[in-house]
Amino acid sequence: MIEFIFTIDYEIYGNGEGSLQTLVHEPAERLKDLFKKWEARFVAFVEAAELEAIEAAGSDPAIEAVKEQVRAFDREGFEIGLHLHPQWCNARLENGRWCLDGDEYNLCRLPQERIAEIVDRSLAYLRNMLGRTDFHPLSYRAGNWLFQPSQAISRVLAERGFRIDSSVYKGGLQHRYGLDYRRSLRNGYYWPFREDVNVPDTQGRLIEIPIFSKMVPTYRIFSSKRVGLQSKAPSAPGSRQSRIDRLKDFLRPAYPLKLDFCRLTVQEFQDLLRPEIEKDKQDPSVYRPLVAIGHTKDLVDFETVGAILAVLRERRIPISSFNRFWENIQKYI
Repeated sequence: MIEFIFTIDYEIYGNGEGSLQTLVHEPAERLKDLFKKWEARFVAFVEAAELEAIEAAGSDPAIEAVKEQVRAFDREGFEIGLHLHPQWCNARLENGRWCLDGDEYNLCRLPQERIAEIVDRSLAYLRNMLGRTDFHPLSYRAGNWLFQPSQAISRVLAERGFRIDSSVYKGGLQHRYGLDYRRSLRNGYYWPFREDVNVPDTQGRLIEIPIFSKMVPTYRIFSSKRVGLQSKAPSAPGSRQSRIDRLKDFLRPAYPLKLDFCRLTVQEFQDLLRPEIEKDKQDPSVYRPLVAIGHTKDLVDFETVGAILAVLRERRIPISSFNRFWENIQKYI
């Protein structure tokens, strides 16, 4: 059985540039209306540390509209997950520009006590935003997909009631940050883990449901749509070494193409979906949750998003959530 889980990372640009109104609130509102039209829902991965810093600084007047939108998601059946870019936790605003803390870029490399502090602070912010002291998100996604080393962060999340991580994309590799998800290519559609997110472990308290991806010839990553969206994003000039590291990421014959509903064309989406439909026909007893990712800052092509939803309706493939996955998984584990 195939199920689709649409997720959206709810955030501005990674260097702090851009307005909440144009990069978060407006596109998310259009997406919400579109999914409701199709009687579907998505998972909003709310970047709590970023929003908390923006609110504390009073730097963006749209923060109140954003907070009300998150509350509306919660009221209207859209699942809320926690998304974290920890460099925002010590951020400061200088002359109208955000200075982020690069020393805390990868949450997983911080001491466990600091990881717990950041997670607790972000959970408190989300609960206050929603007006729900009993709010416990089921799912987590790491900033820049950085969920390695996994031991300390997974322990902190499990102790706070998280059950699902969706940071991995199979075959992922980032030399600059030491991210290496190539070992996960041998895994199934989801797996429990404990010490290493790449390694299934039946004793693990968390389940990894990776962002669905497929290894493709590297040149296919550089489609005009993806390159166009990437060129819109501002970025701070990197060091020579960081540019070399990024080049090394792509110097391999195949690269993981994520199921990114903001950056794929309809044809690319169908090319990713077709093999899964064939597998499902051959063995419908296998549970196949496929996680799609998007970013509010990339939401410009709503026609394609609607066409993707239409393809799923035509194929009678249900749109699910992590909450529903957690209910369903009991009969598969």
